[in-house]
Amino acid sequence: MDVSSIAAFATANAMAQTRQQVSLAVLKSAMDIQKQSATQLLEALPPLPAASSGAAGSVIDTWA
Repeated sequence: MDVSSIAAFATANAMAQTRQQVSLAVLKSAMDIQKQSATQLLEALPPLPAASSGAAGSVIDTWA
């Protein structure tokens, strides 16, 4: 093999690894942003009202 082709291969390999690392970093950043957005949406939900016993919708008729 020619020395220049080995150098070209090494350079191309290093560039591919760098691209992969950058892509992974961008993916992690996007996932962090989505996690923060989902957390904010869940925190914005109003609390569920507590069902009192005997109230409509608090008992399921299993014989129907």
